[in-house]
Amino acid sequence: MKTFLDWSAYDTYGIGDAYSGIPATGGNYAKAVAVCMHSRDCHKTGKGVMCPSYRITGDRAHSTEARVAAFKAALNDGSDARAFADPRLDEAMDLCVSCKACKKECPSAVDMTLIKTEYLAQRHRLLGAPLRTRLFGGVPELTGRHRSLLRFAILLRNKFAPLAKLVESWLGVTARRPVPAPAAKAFHRAPSATGARGEVILFVDTFCHHFDPEVADAAVEVLERAGYGVRIARPAPTDAEPHRPLCCGRTYLTTGLVDKARGEAQRVLAAFRGEIAAQTPIIGLEPSCLLSLRDELYSLGLGPEVGDLGKQLYLLEEFLAREHQNNGLRLELKPLDLPKALLHGHCHQKAFGVMRATRKVLGWIPGFSYDIVETSCCGMAGSFGLEAEHYEASMQMAELALLPAVRAAADAPLIANGFSCRHQIEHGSGRKARHIALLLRDALA
Repeated sequence: MKTFLDWSAYDTYGIGDAYSGIPATGGNYAKAVAVCMHSRDCHKTGKGVMCPSYRITGDRAHSTEARVAAFKAALNDGSDARAFADPRLDEAMDLCVSCKACKKECPSAVDMTLIKTEYLAQRHRLLGAPLRTRLFGGVPELTGRHRSLLRFAILLRNKFAPLAKLVESWLGVTARRPVPAPAAKAFHRAPSATGARGEVILFVDTFCHHFDPEVADAAVEVLERAGYGVRIARPAPTDAEPHRPLCCGRTYLTTGLVDKARGEAQRVLAAFRGEIAAQTPIIGLEPSCLLSLRDELYSLGLGPEVGDLGKQLYLLEEFLAREHQNNGLRLELKPLDLPKALLHGHCHQKAFGVMRATRKVLGWIPGFSYDIVETSCCGMAGSFGLEAEHYEASMQMAELALLPAVRAAADAPLIANGFSCRHQIEHGSGRKARHIALLLRDALA
């Protein structure tokens, strides 16, 4: 079976009775599906993230285990050519939000996010990628090439309800919530002078570059005050689109547009080839973007450079915490005179253990206190909450714990590093959450 992703990491799976359920077709991809050992941790509703869809429906058909069963059945019953058009897979995957929780919380580390990406790519090959999928996946190119037109169209759609309903009937983009629009001005900042603590590179993702440039500005200020010279990541001189910002390819992966994601990943590798050799720290701001580079990049079959690059990638708070622990960084911060805050962790922050660094860095602000909202996925999950057929499910996920906690703490400052999370919080509560970079900038002494 020809796959879009590289599943060779599962080549040695299948030894012993534990893996007797490997489907007859599908090769290493089938082995990735078959790692499920039916522990049913995905049916839990206590602490943790997994599984958001099961938590709102209570139906085991919407659990990771049931999705595995559907893939096994499709790969066993159908030929390679048609297995991914099996309607059982459409039903099983419909409410999967690619939260990555199963890779962390499942004892067998089922990576349903990657399994879903391959499924979508195979389905697109058979049936074609819908226009909505291409639009949501293509945000990096749309903002990079047609930013002003995109901003105008979104603002117009958000302003006029009849137009939003027309777009819903045409594309399936829900009219019940606003679509995030690019900011009036994109991020732009000249490189800073060499800092006493050396140089770092700031990877400004598509969402920080075009939608929330103030987050990237704040990160630069914090890093400069910490003593670093900050260089903004730029495409390689040989890049076919040298003026379009670098992108992790995350939006393409979640929509199954794997070839596009691979193209973005190749741009990133080309841009950082010299930095890999120099081992310059590369710092990101959006959890799903930076952590995709550190994880999903391996699945694109781009060679050993991927592993070397991964060792240099940090979210802002991870880098600051590491420098504090290993290299004596002491960031001078002042009290903020704020009430106790609420911190919501992005699913990827939780799945990759980044919340420890987030808590540590917040602890540096004198007198600052906060509670962590014990919640599953916020429900926005990239484009999931913008899809008309998923709007209700999206809001049900938010209402499990996140939005009630926000409403119960009416005066609490809200902290959320995920772009989608902030959008969901604002839509569901009318209140704005802030990225940790903004909070740290405000606390600079």
